[in-house]
Amino acid sequence: MDWIKEVLKTDKPIIAMCHLQAMPGDPYYDSQKGMKDVLEKARHDLLALQEGGVDAVMFSNEFSLPYLTKVRPETVAAMARIIGELMDEIQVPYGVNCLWDPIASLDLAAATDAQFVREIFTGVYASDFGLWDTNCGAVVRHQREIHAEHVKLLFNIVPEAAQYLGDRTIEMIARTTEFNCRPDALCVSGATAGTATDPVTLRKAKEAVKQTPVFANTGCRPDTIESLLKIADGAVVGTYFKIDGKFENLTDAGRVKEFMQVVKNFRKQGGAA
Repeated sequence: MDWIKEVLKTDKPIIAMCHLQAMPGDPYYDSQKGMKDVLEKARHDLLALQEGGVDAVMFSNEFSLPYLTKVRPETVAAMARIIGELMDEIQVPYGVNCLWDPIASLDLAAATDAQFVREIFTGVYASDFGLWDTNCGAVVRHQREIHAEHVKLLFNIVPEAAQYLGDRTIEMIARTTEFNCRPDALCVSGATAGTATDPVTLRKAKEAVKQTPVFANTGCRPDTIESLLKIADGAVVGTYFKIDGKFENLTDAGRVKEFMQVVKNFRKQGGAA
């Protein structure tokens, strides 16, 4: 778990989502407003998140709905442009997530010097996007081929909008993923962005692994984050930070500050120990 303090600079880190608007090639891209609008909204969110005191940010193509399991080149190119234009304004550690394609996520990380990626690296699922298969061995080999060994891999082992095919408990999935795939962290999610991570599932995953950090991945709120951080090693937060807590809105720096104050108080009280 030493990498968390080394890369994210704190115990019990909060990784904030910087959700990019629909981009060229996405069904709901606004071609009249163009990429300038995507960039302006990404800048607004990044600055609001940093002003609010988050520990890290993760850029994702959250509005590329409906998602692909093999992301097209124009999406990676557009994300690289956005992150590149924001590079001088990024003041915290950052990662990337090209939903839902681990190869594309790693390619983007290598191009933008991102320090971590979050993806579905393992398992086979019945999902809203059809049959969802993975090939972790190929992904990790690709990571080495593009010299992205430094990029930390956050494995989402409870994918949103999907169910694991096969009768396997979360404990078994966590344990065998740790043994076979050497993840840098495991992420436990709710059904969709903004849906609460089940604390029982989170605890089962945490207790099943010996060395690997476990993150609460969705639906964290000020009234739940302390209890989740008592179990987890950190959290990923997106929807709560939006204006009125609505997924489709831009980030509200006030909500970020409110949330992060709860986290900072928790750390001061020894919760990070």
